[in-house]
Amino acid sequence: METLIINLAVALGIGLLIGVERERRKGVGQQRAPAGIRTFTLTSLLGGLSYSLGTEIVFVVCGIFVAAATLLGYTRSSVEDPGLTTEVALLVTFLLGALAIRSPTLAAGLAVVVAITLASREHLHRFVNAVLNEQEVHDGLILAAAVLVVLPLLPDRNLGPYDIFNPHVLWRIAVLVMAISSLGYVAIRLLGVRYGLPLVGLASGFISSALTIGVMGARAAREPLMFRAAVSGAVLSTVATVVQLVVVLAATNRELLNDLIFPLALSGLAATIYGVAAIWRNASPANATRLDLGRAFDLKVALLFSGLIAGVLLISTLLVQWLGSVGVIVAAAVAGFADAHSAAISVGTLTQAGQVSHLHASIAVLLGLSTNTIAKVMAARLSGDGRFVRAIFPGLVAVVLAAWIGLGIEIYLKQV
Repeated sequence: METLIINLAVALGIGLLIGVERERRKGVGQQRAPAGIRTFTLTSLLGGLSYSLGTEIVFVVCGIFVAAATLLGYTRSSVEDPGLTTEVALLVTFLLGALAIRSPTLAAGLAVVVAITLASREHLHRFVNAVLNEQEVHDGLILAAAVLVVLPLLPDRNLGPYDIFNPHVLWRIAVLVMAISSLGYVAIRLLGVRYGLPLVGLASGFISSALTIGVMGARAAREPLMFRAAVSGAVLSTVATVVQLVVVLAATNRELLNDLIFPLALSGLAATIYGVAAIWRNASPANATRLDLGRAFDLKVALLFSGLIAGVLLISTLLVQWLGSVGVIVAAAVAGFADAHSAAISVGTLTQAGQVSHLHASIAVLLGLSTNTIAKVMAARLSGDGRFVRAIFPGLVAVVLAAWIGLGIEIYLKQV
């Protein structure tokens, strides 16, 4: 009984919340809308009571009554206001009241979302009609189709030679490329070129630094005024690579992390300094509204990156098959072309089991970081141009050299 009372109270609160928002837009006099705070509150409570009775026929009858009353109210008010928002909101409120009996937390959360959506009418209309252009809507629909239609349909299993190609994973990489590019597009519009792209590069590096660098290269080639900002975002994405290496080593082998924390700290510091310097060297403070931003993403670039990852996986597998059990160091270096973190995880696990010395493990992790940097240069060249590669190359080299110098200092201090 106590639970039922609480759930009915949630249903009552849902009706009040949505009803308050609708009451403010109801109007006054003969032209007022047919549903306000009292109607919404009672409708939500009706949904909760009819569902709590446990009889399907009662719930169905009440639902039909609410739908019929809503249709009648729309018929009477459609001449002055042809919109269906209030009517649909009333039906949603009835269903949320019923949902509050089964899952009050979910119902309350959805009610908040509904209320925010209703209250944001002017902002949403202005955003869709005045802010978004036709090409942005088109790109958004393509991205939504790629995520919600294509991705679930692709088989999530390994296929092809050596069972290394997973169509679901490869398409997910393409989706990530489109998403990162779209995020950069939005950031440029909100924050401008100088700070938008670097922040997006840093954040997107946690998804994939190589993909981020490729996206930045494509944007720099398409819009020269964004060149320095794209360089900064590309190099700052490697900070995320270093942070992720620290996280995976902390999860697999704390002792190995202690050996590598100084080299990795120097590497991350080098990437940060170079990326921030590129921001301040960006002499173009041009507002994004004065630039031709083009499209939010390029589907061809996304497909090229998926193909590149597939090629790297195939080459890595063939090399491992050919080399056999030459050693963990070579395997880590090969794996680094696809992912520096997977190499660190495998090395950390083997070291924890006592199969690899800490020195060899440290060398293997940094080799994976080094070959991964080569893959980033390849990604930059694939999507960008020679000028972009030359601009980011010193920063990427500094990241790798700082790590190796740090390891050398660590070895020297231990010997002393």
